[in-house]
Amino acid sequence: MIMRIPRIYYSQQLTNGDEIPLESDAANHVGRVLRLNSGAEIILFNGLGGQYRATLIHSDKKSVIAKINQFEDISVESPLKIHLGQGISRGDKMEMTIQKAVELGVSTITPLFSERCGVKLTGERLDKKMLQWQKIIISACEQCGRNTIMTINKPLQLHLWLAQQTNEFKLNLHPRATYSINTLPTPEHGIRLLIGPEGGLSDQEIDLASNEGFDEVLIGPRVLRTETAGLTIISALQTRFGDLG
Repeated sequence: MIMRIPRIYYSQQLTNGDEIPLESDAANHVGRVLRLNSGAEIILFNGLGGQYRATLIHSDKKSVIAKINQFEDISVESPLKIHLGQGISRGDKMEMTIQKAVELGVSTITPLFSERCGVKLTGERLDKKMLQWQKIIISACEQCGRNTIMTINKPLQLHLWLAQQTNEFKLNLHPRATYSINTLPTPEHGIRLLIGPEGGLSDQEIDLASNEGFDEVLIGPRVLRTETAGLTIISALQTRFGDLG
């Protein structure tokens, strides 16, 4: 069985030949979880594009040092840029949506406060949640092979996000849709996709989205949960316009 080389995020500049101590979370993962010894090979990336092959020159439960050997100009970014506006859902549902959005190649995600989202995030609690979401994104990038970190914006009120100026093709998932996935025109400047929270969007919010230029799209006859709906339509969009075959 061929073992997959561990991929580790490093937040600072990387240069061939450097010997660097891994940051605390990464060092703990390498030294305590994976239990890699000196001489083991890892891949490092800093989110700026490309990755670096490296070799551990010291590894124990307290610290891990790696020597950078070679830069590899590798990108698995989708040619389809998707900005997901996701109504905030409770607990691990939102975390799963963020994780899978990374795996499916989403470029940017903006969590949205809407009439029925039922989640209150302010002040210190919001700061902690943003840090938690960022860690989920980094972990998902390590797993799926992306060398560019998906952008996550601070949560916005829905009406503010809808009103932002953009050349993206705007889509809102809705049963009364004008388009199905197969009848969508080719997006020239990426897609801005709106997905409501667990309680769905209110009629007023749907009308507001329509007034702001969002076209409604249909993906099938069944009503999907928020954590299923976004991932399903993203997969379909990536199959039609992106890099899923």
